[in-house]
Amino acid sequence: MTEAKFRENKLLDIAFWGLRAAVGIIFIVNASGKFNPGFVDWLTGIGIPAEMQIPIALAELVTGALLLVGVLTRISASLLSIIALGAIFYVKKASNLTGEGGYQIDLILLAACLVIIVIGPGRVSISHVAKKIPRPLQ
Repeated sequence: MTEAKFRENKLLDIAFWGLRAAVGIIFIVNASGKFNPGFVDWLTGIGIPAEMQIPIALAELVTGALLLVGVLTRISASLLSIIALGAIFYVKKASNLTGEGGYQIDLILLAACLVIIVIGPGRVSISHVAKKIPRPLQ
């Protein structure tokens, strides 16, 4: 009985949307800097081919936007989790949690993406309004 009331709470739906929106906006803003030509030099400096600039930037931009509106939420959060894992283990080499080159923000984003994968889009989303999108694709 408590669980049924908890699920019907509108404040909970707004909080889930806030989590999705925060993660989506962070990745959208982060992706906007990756379209700059200087990002190619940084990529090649860490051993990633220059051709990966556009796919990496688009992956963050598109999935962040999908998270924001609540379409393909679980798939988007899964892709963003992979990006966060790449940032933690490949880019920052998981060497320092805080300080210079720390991965604390990436770890928080990874945790938020995992929560979004479990929760799904919630009621404040296009997926909930459409109701025709199969649950695994939400």
